[in-house]
Amino acid sequence: MNTILTIAQRNAVLKTMATLVDQQREVILEANAIDMNGYDGGDIAMYDRLKVDQEKIEGMIESLSQLAAQEDPVGVERFRFTHDNGMQVYNKTASFGTILIIYESRPDVTIEAGGIAFKSGNKILLKGGKESLNSNLAIVKLWHQALSENEVSTDWVEYMNYNRKETQAFLEKPTQKVDLIVPRGGERLIAFVKEHATCPVIISGRGNNFVYVHKEADLDLALQNIMNGKTAKISACNAVDKVLIDQNLPNKEVFVQKLLAQLKSHDVEIIGDAVLAENEGVAAIPNDAIWYEEFLDYKIVIGEIADTQAAIEKINTYSGGHSAVIITKRTTEAENFMAAVDCAAVYHNASTRFTDGFQLGLGGELAISTDKLHQRGPIGLQHLVTNKWYIHGDGQIR
Repeated sequence: MNTILTIAQRNAVLKTMATLVDQQREVILEANAIDMNGYDGGDIAMYDRLKVDQEKIEGMIESLSQLAAQEDPVGVERFRFTHDNGMQVYNKTASFGTILIIYESRPDVTIEAGGIAFKSGNKILLKGGKESLNSNLAIVKLWHQALSENEVSTDWVEYMNYNRKETQAFLEKPTQKVDLIVPRGGERLIAFVKEHATCPVIISGRGNNFVYVHKEADLDLALQNIMNGKTAKISACNAVDKVLIDQNLPNKEVFVQKLLAQLKSHDVEIIGDAVLAENEGVAAIPNDAIWYEEFLDYKIVIGEIADTQAAIEKINTYSGGHSAVIITKRTTEAENFMAAVDCAAVYHNASTRFTDGFQLGLGGELAISTDKLHQRGPIGLQHLVTNKWYIHGDGQIR
């Protein structure tokens, strides 16, 4: 296998892959139907992520086409310096080398995340979940066809059909060089990878996202924001799980009743603090541990909060560090909230559902990192590179 692929080769493979996915829609859907029929779990988020339909296939094709059109992230000059002795010093972006993506249920990751890592000049190792095996193998077959048609070794995209024991053994003692691991899935998967990995891991962490309705909020906007965040896609890590309502919000009772009615119309299970449970007849919060939970379900926790500072402290204590929103008409209040909340993405009067690589202008994402190194939030094409120093001299010694 060549150590480096030119940008022309990488783009050609991505374009061919887009064509093949379009041509082989039925093959992908038939493979996915086997996985769907074989899934007997009761996890509706897992089920939603596992399913492939025409809309998801369109998303795969769009992702590949957009990637092929983007600038090469490799070899971009970040810094230059002329030394006193005449040496020319440059710092440029460089590929990591080999990236292992471990993921659950989502066959589209096999294309979108794999495509981003490949465009960045990296060899891809894919380890999907057993629930999506047929879908993943059908897509990897297309990857190999796209590589072969462009006279590129199929080693650039490799599927690892390992069970849990085999995966653990590989993480602890890799049989080939691995430079970076990106786990995509629930907290148990992430903890498993962190425990056993022997190379750097980018954590695509839990959501558990909060919306704080400030006392000077636009109430119609707040309703739309919460409903979009909670019900648009419950299986997404950018969905809303917690709502904090300022205790001094004017017309608070009317707002709460409208919010509860809309949530109930979408069959959302509502859990409230003591005030809400007593006054509105919803289920009471069993204990504070629920504030930590990411639901990935039609379920929400709502509570009153004293003020913005209390909301900030609550969010920083319990959230997953993913996304948080303030709904307010006061810009200064929003700026204070956004500066103080310790999340990868902070919003003023906009939905958490925008924490997404496509939506934030990255042209897609490999994952959404809740770590602070080396990239926070959506990890796009330009983030799947490291850097190296190039120094040109004519005999300089120190």
